[in-house]
Formats: sequence, structure tokens, C-alpha cells
Amino acid sequence: MRWIKKIFHWRFFLGILSFFAIISLLLSYLGPYSEPKINSFVPFFALGYNFIVLGNTLLLLFWIFLQSKWKWFFIIALLLGGTLHFRSFSFGSNATNNNKRTELHVMSYNVRLFDLYASDRKNNYLKKEKIFQFLRDKQPEVVCFQEFYKQDKPTKFVTKDSIIQILHSVDSYERYSHRITGRQNFGVAIFSKLPIIEKGNVTFDNQEKSFNYCIYTDIVKEQDTFRIYNIHLQSIRFNEDEYELIDNQINDSEEKQTRLLKLMQKVRKAYPLRAKQAIQVNKHIQNSPYPVIVCGDFNDTPMSYVYDQFSQQLTDAFRNTSFGIGATYAGKLPIGRIDYIFHSSELDSRDFNIQEEELSDHYAIDCTVFKK
Repeated sequence: MRWIKKIFHWRFFLGILSFFAIISLLLSYLGPYSEPKINSFVPFFALGYNFIVLGNTLLLLFWIFLQSKWKWFFIIALLLGGTLHFRSFSFGSNATNNNKRTELHVMSYNVRLFDLYASDRKNNYLKKEKIFQFLRDKQPEVVCFQEFYKQDKPTKFVTKDSIIQILHSVDSYERYSHRITGRQNFGVAIFSKLPIIEKGNVTFDNQEKSFNYCIYTDIVKEQDTFRIYNIHLQSIRFNEDEYELIDNQINDSEEKQTRLLKLMQKVRKAYPLRAKQAIQVNKHIQNSPYPVIVCGDFNDTPMSYVYDQFSQQLTDAFRNTSFGIGATYAGKLPIGRIDYIFHSSELDSRDFNIQEEELSDHYAIDCTVFKK
């Protein structure tokens, strides 16, 4: 009977927990390097990296307190992450434009259709007007919108014309999926206070059904030309049933398990599609004749394969200029930073900001980019 008591001792269970915590941490490290279509389970660990590393840190402190040998396993596991940890926890510093080179103030914003489908239909203009006021205050020179919505005239829900007036835009470029019913347009858009000399698309497979796009514009300021990409990579597209699961509104355990499996399957299918889209965009970037600035909703975290495709050749403006974690997703899932501004290595950045007020399920991000 003594061996049974020993097995069920609390340290035994804590040891099992520690083992799985370390394995989960090591698997999360594989996220940036493991192609999702080959290892479909790895992205789930990478998605939970922030919580996994927090759990490992707490267990490390606990084992240090108990003066257990377990602490060395945790220390080694955390050290094996190396510079990967700096993808999610930034220690950047603001750059200074000492040479007074051409500066460009850019913004990226997933506006969630300007809250068109607000639950309170009487106030479905409220968020839209607040977003307009935010733009009026910030006055970016170039703004990239994802989940942009425009209704063909005549309409009371005016978006494009209002933004042109608010930002004094001289040019714009949009890519939409059009619905005849309601004369509705859903997609991405770029608005610029500066002249656009070229416009184009990076075409994704099956994009008309997914509403995910990549567009670009070549923008001239003073003597310099910048290529601006606006990306909205593959969405998971949660439905009402899945939000009920996330909100823990389902009491039946069997139904909850069924919905969870369906949700995981949906998430699993999105990863390889995003990876393929990221590879397509990066191939296009490599042929750009100008320095590039990439803005958008990537729907993936810094520990992902998608993020790694961009960070290999571009600079993450947040990591370059800011301190902290920098969560950009304001929805119900605590997934942190999934909206980014990247730029070419010959450019530098400063004054990266994340919107404070929640007007969408994403926070707007903006920064100033300039030539070194």
C-alpha cells in the first residue's frame, strides 16, 4: 500500500504536469519552422505559446522554491527557445531619423465591416463614426483596411467617400467580393494622401469564397517610391455556434466535445492555406523594384510559420521600435498579436502605436517608416 500512496503523491502529479509542460514548450518552438500541411498539430502548440511559456515559468519558480532538480529541466527548455522568445516579447527601441530622410506614416486596421452587423441595430452607426473620428485624429498618410465594407450608392451606410473626405485622400485602391443582394462589397482597401503610380494584386487560390486578398500600391513621396502591400490572410471565420463554445454557453458535454472537434478541424484547415498565401506574397515581394511596407491582418501569431516567412526578409516594425507583448486582437480569443507592419531592411521605423479603444475585434496599428 505504501507504493500506491507514493504514486498518488502530489509531487508525482506535478511531475507529470511538468513533463507535458516542457514537451508543449518544445513543440511550440517548432511552429515557425514546421510547414502546417506536413505537421498539422504543431501550429496549435505555437498558437498557445504565450500561455505555455507562462505555465513553464510558474512551474520553474515552484520547483526552485522546492529546490528540486526539475528546475534544471525547465531552465534548459526555456533557454532552448533562444531568440524565439523575442518574437512575442519585444525589447526594441525607437529609431531616430538623423538624416531627415523621407518619412511615411502608415496604418493598418481590420475594421470588421465598420460594425455593420451590430447586435443593437439602432446603434450600428456608432462604431463606424468612432472609427472615423479615430482616423480624423491620427491622419495617417496611408491606411490599409482589412474587412473593409462599401455599399453601392444610394446608401446611408457611407464608408469610402467619408474616409476620402476625412483623410483628404488623393487616391485609393480596393479589392472586393461583390454581392448583388444589397449591393454589398467586402474586401480590402488602401487610401493614400499621396499619388499612387501603380496598383496590383497578388492572387490567392479560391479567394472569392474566402474574402481574403492581397493588394499593393506604389506610392510616391518627394523623391522616393514605396510599395505598400495590404494583406488579409486566410480567416478561420467563426460562426455563432463556435462563439457559444468560446463563451462557454454550452452545458451538454457531448455537444461541447462535438463542437470543439469541429472548431479544431476548421482551425487546422486554415493553417496550410495561410502558409501558402504567405509564400505567394513573399515571392512577389522579392521582385519589388522599390522598398516595401507590408501591412495587414495575418491571422497568425509571431510563433507561426506564416510570420517566419515575412520575418526572414523583412523587419517587424513593432519589434524594431516597441517594448512588450503588443496584443492587436480584441476578440474573444486571447491570441495576442496577429496584425503587423513589416518593412524592407533598407527602411527604419519609429513611433509604433496600438489603438487603445476597442472599436473592432482588432486594434489599429500605425508607425512612421523612413529610409535609413
